[in-house]
Amino acid sequence: MHSVLEAENFELGKLVTFIPNKKYPVYNWFHFKEGFSRDFVLMMIDHFMIRKNRWILDPFCGVGTTLLASRERGINSVGVDVMPLAIFVSQVKVAEYDVEKLKAASRNVFAERFVRTDVTNVSSFVRRSFTKYALEDILFFRNVVGKIEDPIIRNFFILALMISSEHVSYAYKDGAVLKIRRRQHVPPFRPVFKRVVKKMINDVKRFKDGKALIKIVEGDARNLDFLEDSSFDAIITSPPYLNIIDYAKVYALENELFIRSANAKGLRSYIGLNVNDIGTEFSDMDVPPIGKAYFRDMKRVLLEGYRVLKDGGNIALVVGEGVFPDRIIPVHLILSGISQDIGFTVEKILHVNRRTVTDHQRHKIGSALESILFLRK
Repeated sequence: MHSVLEAENFELGKLVTFIPNKKYPVYNWFHFKEGFSRDFVLMMIDHFMIRKNRWILDPFCGVGTTLLASRERGINSVGVDVMPLAIFVSQVKVAEYDVEKLKAASRNVFAERFVRTDVTNVSSFVRRSFTKYALEDILFFRNVVGKIEDPIIRNFFILALMISSEHVSYAYKDGAVLKIRRRQHVPPFRPVFKRVVKKMINDVKRFKDGKALIKIVEGDARNLDFLEDSSFDAIITSPPYLNIIDYAKVYALENELFIRSANAKGLRSYIGLNVNDIGTEFSDMDVPPIGKAYFRDMKRVLLEGYRVLKDGGNIALVVGEGVFPDRIIPVHLILSGISQDIGFTVEKILHVNRRTVTDHQRHKIGSALESILFLRK
């Protein structure tokens, strides 16, 4: 591996988190802890000087932040993700809406007379996650919304249901797992749902649409054969980090209640998950088998990125170091070496976050970096 310029700017750390999106309409629909921010994407668009009508790819698009930010600037984009929940949320966020039709649908939905729904058809975990009254309301409105004929409007209200359900749930996301925490005061579901729908409709009116093409595909970032060679000006993305978190479990409530897909996968459903057939290429690498599998898969992702990028095209890749009980794996450096072997120029590694990590006994393992890799074809 050739030497690479490394720099630090920890003031940018918050931009590679989802937190700044909370203040922006549409971006803040459905909190996605694993995502980065609109501000980060716009900063990368400016850095790479990507002009209107060009094309950006995000092969791990999550809930569509790259796609929305690109649209604001009038830049075309393609988003790919393996997780049906992510695809669904992204599609709802980037859809074009008629506000008057949304208002009419809202009036119809909330005019429906309540009919009690059998709650025994959902899992015991879902039943433990809500009061009986909240769950009955959620299932009632799910049935009402399911009868909306227009799929774009129907999905808008399904996402509103999803967001509202989290406000009245006992379940909360704690790292890699969902936990149940009973609380005394749970707001009634109907007014919460009504408030979320009203806010989302107002967000549609407030969003500054730069008019651009957006395509969203449920697919595998290691195999983008549906995309043409040399067709993108830039890739702005963040792959799953090297860890053992299965986000299918973290989003179990959303998947069961609203996505209801037998194919509901997690963010870690393929990158580094299969530790078999690693091959000899990474056999000498001093990392656990899951690390070897991770870098094998990420090499395939980067090869596809190289293929679909135009000459002179750029990648902004947000990555975090891998934390294991006995070591911290410098993911940014290993991916830089792989990128150089493929043919990329690694223009810079910018470290934007540093966190102290400990083992289960609270003994310090070290500090783990979160970084942006700047690659150029």
